[in-house]
Amino acid sequence: MVIMLVAGAYFLGVYKTKVDYLEKGATNPAQVAQVEGEQTATPTTVDLAAVKEKFDGKHITFGDKDAKVIITEVSDPSCPYCHIAGGMHPELNNTSTQFKMVADGGTYVAPVPEIKKLVEAGKASFIFLYAPGHGSGEVGTQALYCAYDQGKFWEAHDKLMTKAGYDLLNEVVKNDLAQSAKVVALMGDALDGQKLQSCLDSEKYTGQPAEDTAFVQSLGFGATPTFFVNDQVVEGAQPWSAIEAVL
Repeated sequence: MVIMLVAGAYFLGVYKTKVDYLEKGATNPAQVAQVEGEQTATPTTVDLAAVKEKFDGKHITFGDKDAKVIITEVSDPSCPYCHIAGGMHPELNNTSTQFKMVADGGTYVAPVPEIKKLVEAGKASFIFLYAPGHGSGEVGTQALYCAYDQGKFWEAHDKLMTKAGYDLLNEVVKNDLAQSAKVVALMGDALDGQKLQSCLDSEKYTGQPAEDTAFVQSLGFGATPTFFVNDQVVEGAQPWSAIEAVL
């Protein structure tokens, strides 16, 4: 019964987001497909061996591929559900009772901060992969890879997952690398801005979003956010309890 209630609440959220897009005149097929795609049946398990191959020094990973617990986040820093799961954008979470966070008087516990705690405590390994769930997160993803090079992935992640980050990526940057200085400015003193700008200007990671996407699609997935706990799949901005249940 609990699982049915969670699933029902989640799909009501999908419907609400779809209506919001239409009311605002959204016609971008990628945006509409992302919302509708989250209702499409997807596999309930993933090829863990394939995921482990991405612990190759070329991707955003924490921990060891042979860890007992490996959590994968498939995300898009421009995607609303990813922001809800990220827990850094209360203005968005609070638009729906089901996603209102505990800190704001609700019951929703965002999963990503809890995952981060496990990773930092050495209790789980982690990999971040991009998929174009909303369609405007490519420059943001490049910035995440560049920040990871500095050892500042989480700092950059948390900045991008705020309302300011959401608005910047979706309304200003829109995958235009020429706007990268605005992404750097968003980071403030969370990392070395000069190094970040240099990395973005070098176009070191311009192909990474497409590479991540191709890999995610080869596994049979594409909606964001999607989490893998070892080979178990938790799809959508479900509360932390849904992930905790399969740890």
